[in-house]
Amino acid sequence: MKLPPLKIANFTARIPLIQGGMSIRVSTAALAVPVANCGGIGIIGGSALPAEELRADILKAKAATTGIIAVNVMYAMKDFYNLVMCSIDAGIDMIFTGAGFSRDIFKIGQEHNVPIVMIVSSPGIAKLAEKLGASAIVVEAAEAGGHLGTDRPLREIFPPIRDVISKVPLIAAGGITNGYEMAELMDKYGADGIQIASRFVLSEECDVADSFKQTFLNAKKEDIVLTSSPVGMPGRAINTPFVQAMARGEDVSTKRCDYKCLKKCDHHYCISERLRMSRDGNVEEGLVFSGANTYKMKEILPVAEIFRQFVTQAESVYKEGRGFTPQPESSI
Repeated sequence: MKLPPLKIANFTARIPLIQGGMSIRVSTAALAVPVANCGGIGIIGGSALPAEELRADILKAKAATTGIIAVNVMYAMKDFYNLVMCSIDAGIDMIFTGAGFSRDIFKIGQEHNVPIVMIVSSPGIAKLAEKLGASAIVVEAAEAGGHLGTDRPLREIFPPIRDVISKVPLIAAGGITNGYEMAELMDKYGADGIQIASRFVLSEECDVADSFKQTFLNAKKEDIVLTSSPVGMPGRAINTPFVQAMARGEDVSTKRCDYKCLKKCDHHYCISERLRMSRDGNVEEGLVFSGANTYKMKEILPVAEIFRQFVTQAESVYKEGRGFTPQPESSI
């Protein structure tokens, strides 16, 4: 059966697949544009970027596609509202946010007619986000890469959130690696779409260093671990020498902070510095965030081929989910 489109506010993605917004220049226009061109939602990772750089990347993406381009900005960022307003001024289609909760972001979205998509890990926060005006909700579980809001798996936390959300689309995220899992989550669990990130690191268009991608390709199941983060949340990453040093209790702190990017930072190392190191190729000293199932992915593919495989696999087994049915006035 053909997969249904994903409708978020006045936007319709032909394919119900969202590319996760990985920060520190992992998800840039170079990746978001081909995702949008394939009929999904392409997301630029906006956290910890200078506002003018983010603005330029959004303008670049919007000029290159008629598809849907979004931005992801963590609430934990010190310049959260500046990055949000910069994104709106640049003409972003929608804003994804998590790693904390802002009530004001929904008012800003309504004032500027920009849909806000909230990333959650619990029924309570999901229900509050829907009440305050979220246009869609992403349920992100323990299998996801990067900062985690829960230690529980996706198939455990999704059903109770599905039970309390009825007015807006609900999207599943965390550890999804193929179209069969996509169909399972949409058919059996009632997801309206999925969000994947790690699979897109292993795309030709993702413009991280080759050594970053090779670290993904070389990773075994036991190499993907939980580690600490100055954000104050656990993070899922590949067990690089830097992560190993932290686990041994070695001092990995930075003597000075050049970024001052977080509202609250415990300063045991500079996360922006370590993520930039790995993104640019220094994976020994850098932090390489990764989903729990990265070890299952063993090839680098064009974005278009990733979409083709997911859609072909999903439609070969998909029946019909029990998710959100938009009202006629919300369709375009």
